[in-house]
Amino acid sequence: MIRAFVISVMLAVPAHASAGASEAIATFNAVCFKAGQTAAQARARMEARDGAPLPYTLTFWDKSLEPAPEAPARIERRCEVSFDGDHTEVAIAALRAQMATPPVFGTSIDLPDTHAPLTGTALIEGRALLRGRVAVVHVGMRDSQTFMTVDRLPADWEDG
Repeated sequence: MIRAFVISVMLAVPAHASAGASEAIATFNAVCFKAGQTAAQARARMEARDGAPLPYTLTFWDKSLEPAPEAPARIERRCEVSFDGDHTEVAIAALRAQMATPPVFGTSIDLPDTHAPLTGTALIEGRALLRGRVAVVHVGMRDSQTFMTVDRLPADWEDG
């Protein structure tokens, strides 16, 4: 049943989103949930899928692997794509399908105090991960662009 849902969502993306949005959504789901990658590795994986330069904006860092001096203190890792137009409904459907696909992406929890809905937020949700880590998924609109973000907080995020 989940597999049928995932297939139906993935088939729906091209029908409801522009080509650039479809690529960004699919690539976000394929790459952004993979742990253990540097910014260069994430960009290379995305460019292998969608070409260079990327047809969307990518923000990626992982402080557990390399310095990220501009990153917020209690966020360990961020992967975000943004692309033209309002594609929030399609992005949320695809994100929910990705999070439900084994291995399931954590369990829903209260939103940690590191994050809050912003103007344009369509979805923001905390997720409990393995080894005490927490993730926050966020989809919304910013300056006429859809954004999809997944942030990971370290196990000791509440101590920071």
